[in-house]
Amino acid sequence: MPQRQRLGVVTGGSLLEGLTVRLDAGTPVEDVRVGKFVVVKGQRFTFFSMVTDVRLGATTPKVMADPPPDDEFFSHVLAGTTTYGEVRLDLRLMLPLDGSADLLPVKTVPHHFAPLFEASDADFTQVFGHEEGSRFMIGTPLDMSAPVCIDLNRLVERSNGVFGKSGTGKSFLTRLLVCGVILSDVASNLIFDMHDEYGWSARSEGANFVKGLRQLFGSKVLLYALAGGAFDRSRIDGEIVIGYDQIEPEDVLLLSEELNLNPTAAETAELLVDKYGAKWLAELWAMDQEELKNFADEKSASLASLNALKRKTLQLKRLGFVQAQADLSPVDNLIKALLDRRHVVLSFGRYDDPLAYMLVANVLTRRIHQRWREQTERYLHTKSEADRPRPLMITIEEAHKFLNPRLARQTIFGTIAREMRKYSVTLLVVDQRPSSIDSEVLSQLGTRITALLSDEQDIDAVFTGVGGSARLRAVLANLDTRQQALVLGHAVPMPVVVQTRAYDEQFYRFIEQRTRRASDMVTAQQAVDELFPD
Repeated sequence: MPQRQRLGVVTGGSLLEGLTVRLDAGTPVEDVRVGKFVVVKGQRFTFFSMVTDVRLGATTPKVMADPPPDDEFFSHVLAGTTTYGEVRLDLRLMLPLDGSADLLPVKTVPHHFAPLFEASDADFTQVFGHEEGSRFMIGTPLDMSAPVCIDLNRLVERSNGVFGKSGTGKSFLTRLLVCGVILSDVASNLIFDMHDEYGWSARSEGANFVKGLRQLFGSKVLLYALAGGAFDRSRIDGEIVIGYDQIEPEDVLLLSEELNLNPTAAETAELLVDKYGAKWLAELWAMDQEELKNFADEKSASLASLNALKRKTLQLKRLGFVQAQADLSPVDNLIKALLDRRHVVLSFGRYDDPLAYMLVANVLTRRIHQRWREQTERYLHTKSEADRPRPLMITIEEAHKFLNPRLARQTIFGTIAREMRKYSVTLLVVDQRPSSIDSEVLSQLGTRITALLSDEQDIDAVFTGVGGSARLRAVLANLDTRQQALVLGHAVPMPVVVQTRAYDEQFYRFIEQRTRRASDMVTAQQAVDELFPD
């Protein structure tokens, strides 16, 4: 077993504030980075920890007031004695030294002068496990090659978030997570692909193109598009049409900012629903001025509000996929595919504007959620495994448009986020402005994978409902601009900074090998079933 590299000794600290460690004279301060994974060897426990701050110290203020000359000899004489490096640690897990393999939450601190060591690959394996089964490698620790794995079974139990500034690789992180879920078969995926980044090939930050989910997984991933929106109809499996009667007042409320509606628009829409039911929008668009006035008098509504609602919602009628009559079979086929353990990417193609995205995502998700709710209730009644609903993860970008504080309690996405996994449907929210998402929704997110954020409000929002977040703020603020992320929450044993896994040819080969292996296992099981039928 290789000798561990000792970094320093514990000189102070507390359970709440973390530990202070003085670095040994032979440990260069520049080699210890914020986010680094380290271990402290106590008398009864090994403490797994993360570096949250690095600072310079001195035994006497005189040397700082009167710095020595710029000479290598003086630097070597003072280093480790008069001047030294100091780090702050955030304790995250502890492992008993009696041979037990149980990782325990931190309830105490190590003794004075307990030695600090650099973490080894074996430490990471002990904490994060091997990449197998439902464990999927999301990246590697800083300056190390050991895999950091997330538990995908735990990931899909709750709604999750991927956050980061524009250009930090949120879409690549999302692709990695979705690929892991498909490989492990722990849930079906529905991805609302606003910018055509997931289904077929997409352009990377450079000039190269990367493979989409359909290219990697073949027929396991279906591609749908909005009617008239696909760039290449030969590549899609179905087209979605939204009928006038499928649009509800909830959708109008969600689109109030995009349509520039006044606050009374939702109430006016409800009055129309009371009289015309599902045909309320078609009837509104068909009314002339006299009919609008008569309706306003009958319902004691504002004529100005009615006129404004008609004029502004007519923007929906101009969308090519919004039609008077809708063939619902493509939507039914989409839902059936999700129930049959397949995955769907809904491409918006030419309709790459927030108005179309928000309308379609809300209408379809409401219908899908209702189907999963009915199946869950059937399963609870029959208790038959055949009726158990297939777990579903829905991916939405620009999530703050659906989940801002004004709308989160009134949209289907807010309902799903608050229900957690009550009906086996969860969200993967992708956004660059988490501060615009309702705080109650943020607090319900099980796992958060966050690339660099610079806005203080966004950083605060990421840590909503997270204990000990003050010490993690510095870690998040010091990430590199690309291919680094802080992973914390339900799917990992402890927060960790990772160099995110590359989405490249090597990753494609990994998926191909795993897919072939899974296919071979299914074939072998089928052969056994034929030889030894029940």
